[in-house]
Amino acid sequence: MSAVAAVTLDESYARCKELNKRYGTTYYWSTKVLPRVKQHHVWALYAFCRYADDIVDDLGPAPVEQRAAALAEFGDRLFADLAAGRSDDPVLKAVVHTVRAFDIDPDCFRRFLRSMTMDLTVATYDTWDDLLVYMDGSAAVIGEMMLPILEPLQPEALPHARDLGNAFQLTNFLRDIDEDLDRGRQYVPQEDLRRFGVDLTTRCVTPEFVELMRFEIARCRELYASADLGRAMLPPSSARCIGAARDLYSRILVKIEEQGYDVFRERARVSTTEKATLVAKLVARR
Repeated sequence: MSAVAAVTLDESYARCKELNKRYGTTYYWSTKVLPRVKQHHVWALYAFCRYADDIVDDLGPAPVEQRAAALAEFGDRLFADLAAGRSDDPVLKAVVHTVRAFDIDPDCFRRFLRSMTMDLTVATYDTWDDLLVYMDGSAAVIGEMMLPILEPLQPEALPHARDLGNAFQLTNFLRDIDEDLDRGRQYVPQEDLRRFGVDLTTRCVTPEFVELMRFEIARCRELYASADLGRAMLPPSSARCIGAARDLYSRILVKIEEQGYDVFRERARVSTTEKATLVAKLVARR
């Protein structure tokens, strides 16, 4: 029997935890506020997203066709394993278990993979509405995946969960403008760049760029405000978890402001100490 086939469910969840802890520290620290029985399910969803994202961005010099084929193969494997109710993949074994445990709609994963495929060929988005089409699968759908695990008290929480996913994604876009330019991508809507007279490729913090960033940050904070309404519709343990993630992630916007909107010179970060301190207070309160 191969090493892959021999992976146990505990080992698969441990692999997911390691991916979350290494690459998604804000999400990882936030899961510490959840009841222990639910934490590993969030790690599984994160690991799935990370696995797909790595296929798109971290295959070295691999051509687009090879990346697309690898992403399609990953998706085919997921849906075949979901249909079978089991998996031998080191990551997907935990993902399949989580999906079945909370009856998560498999279409969420189709939409996510569709947006990841867009990253292979789409470099810019002309309008905010165009970007929202991409974000439906890359961000809003993550809120939909998470919601069954969080067990909302009201069905009206769904649109607010989607807005939180979009808020996280837009925060990432603003923080990672420089990194995305290196990958040949611009996620800030082109209509906004035209409105403020900004050319991102110059990587200059001009007065026009500052005004652009203020506009996008205000838009992002509106999404966080909507998400706050949904948090009130969650049970206390879930609300604390989402509150931790929201507070930590939204602090990135404050960091961007504190460094004079210069996202080219350094990446806005929330320190591990800040993350640990907030989570420790929430855990103690729990």
